[in-house]
Amino acid sequence: MPRPIRPAAHYRADTCFAEPSVGLLMKRIAGSIVAHVDQRLDVHGLTSAQWGPLLRLRNVGPSTVVELARWQQVDPGAMTRLLDRLEKKQLCKRVRSSTDRRVVQVQLTPAGETAIAQVPEVLVTVLNAHLAGFSRAEWTTLKILLQRMDANAESLRGQV
Repeated sequence: MPRPIRPAAHYRADTCFAEPSVGLLMKRIAGSIVAHVDQRLDVHGLTSAQWGPLLRLRNVGPSTVVELARWQQVDPGAMTRLLDRLEKKQLCKRVRSSTDRRVVQVQLTPAGETAIAQVPEVLVTVLNAHLAGFSRAEWTTLKILLQRMDANAESLRGQV
């Protein structure tokens, strides 16, 4: 079990809202990225909620509903409803495991493969637009810092 990380003391209650917080900035940036990607993928009939799990299936292969929900950080019920919509569009299908009938794997269909093929190019375009003016070194540093924050978030999971 990882040892607890001592919290930083960068924010203070009396000055916390004097400037945008890291959390607010990350939320605004993530919202902008999602909005721009959604705008470009609308012609393909995909939303961010939909292309996320499809891209994950393309990149890692079949997954369970729980794995997809955990990855997308939604509850399994919400993921089930989303997968119902994607199955209706024939972009994925649920298949029972041949070794354990309790396990259901979600797989891309050929139509799902075709639909998701557009996503990487759109993501690259949108992400690069948001990184305009960043040097490669700055981009690398930003990723390292965000990965550290993500690791801290992971260690805090369950402490809420």
